Amino acid sequence: MFEIRQRGSTAGTEILGGLTTFMAMSYILFVQPALLKKTDMDEGGVFMATCIASAAACFLMAFLANYPVALAPGMGENFFFIFTLCAVGAAPGVFRLTWQEALALTAAAGLIFLLLSKVGVRSYMLNAIPDSLKSGIAAGIGLFIALIGFEWGNIVTSDPNTCLTMAPLGGNYVAVLTVIGLAIILTLSALGVRGAILIGILATTLAAIVFDHCRLVSLASQSDFNRLVGVPHGLDQTAGAMVGGFEGLAQKLFAPESCMHVLTMGFIVLFMVMFDTVGTLVGVAKRAGLMTGSTLPKAEQALASDAGGTLIGACLGTSTVTSYIESITGVASGARTGLATVVTGICLLLALFFQPLAQVVGGGVKIGVSAFGDPILRYPMIAPALIFVGALMMRVLKEVNWDDATETIPSFLAMVSMPFTYNIAHGVAFGFISYAFLKLVSGRPKQCPIIVYVFAALFVLQFILS
Repeated sequence: MFEIRQRGSTAGTEILGGLTTFMAMSYILFVQPALLKKTDMDEGGVFMATCIASAAACFLMAFLANYPVALAPGMGENFFFIFTLCAVGAAPGVFRLTWQEALALTAAAGLIFLLLSKVGVRSYMLNAIPDSLKSGIAAGIGLFIALIGFEWGNIVTSDPNTCLTMAPLGGNYVAVLTVIGLAIILTLSALGVRGAILIGILATTLAAIVFDHCRLVSLASQSDFNRLVGVPHGLDQTAGAMVGGFEGLAQKLFAPESCMHVLTMGFIVLFMVMFDTVGTLVGVAKRAGLMTGSTLPKAEQALASDAGGTLIGACLGTSTVTSYIESITGVASGARTGLATVVTGICLLLALFFQPLAQVVGGGVKIGVSAFGDPILRYPMIAPALIFVGALMMRVLKEVNWDDATETIPSFLAMVSMPFTYNIAHGVAFGFISYAFLKLVSGRPKQCPIIVYVFAALFVLQFILS
């Protein structure tokens, strides 16, 4: 079924590769609930949805495409879901969707992603977006993720004079925990240890428990630390919620004051899914020796698995599911077929029973109380992983043509405006607008694809109307 012998592998090697990939990517099981609960989603429901949707997408990839590529909710897409779609932490009056509506938009993007392949539009859109913009946007998401990591690790804090400054380190045990976790991840990664991020998360959690005065507010009592496994629960709070979200989304889509916001958000969700997925698939396939020249065999089946995973995830209650570059770790261990992906999917299902551990890791440390009486939380167990993943996303900048200002400046603006404005959509908008503008004023209008001109105009219109 999986052509194991034909691809020069063995069943044992595939199983090892699948386990290795799971170790490398399983940090998302801890990160995703901690992130999405910011939108008031049920943490248990998000954890279950993440495990089940990721496993289902892995099985689709294995049986449809026979590739050693695992899938799970994407880093970057989840931040877009929280801070742009749901506008968590934004000022009153900023356009936002409810988490149910955000799930509905994610499901719609997954469905469109699936349908576009049938009419050839998907490949056109992917090829039309300039590589410099893709690189700048990906790097910007990395910087944004790293900024959240520094904030959640209590390393940086707000300042009335400079907007942002380094937090005082004296007695700042949250920052100490973050630095410990980051040091562990960096060391293990440098030594080539599989699952460096997961080990770093668990080690930081253990260090947090050792800190006597560090108490995780998500737990009822210290004795709960002994309860690491249990029957999963909470899926009933998120599964099917996107059905009700479609009604609210439709109302906002047909309202003049919010129509542009919904359309541009939908485009960005679709755009992020497409370029993230294809880049990962090509990268992993090249490493595994599965490319035929510059062609990826069974590309449509692989992309359909991605789209199917996103649809399933949205129906169950999690953000966009996409292919994981961490699959390269499994390929490096010898994985060459979908059997490795089946093993990863089974591990994701077994992880369902470790929901209490995920709640410990994503619980949050109370560092004070706000002016409104709400607890101020930081997440030193998650923060090191965010900083490290953000750093890894910088490698895409090598694809930028640094000798052409009309390419580098839009890439730069897309990259830096995401963390500076605390909004991924703004970074995409600044990148598209500046690219179209610079190509026009430099006398090279034909070098800018029509689709970039169209969305640059739409982004300008959105800024004028907002």
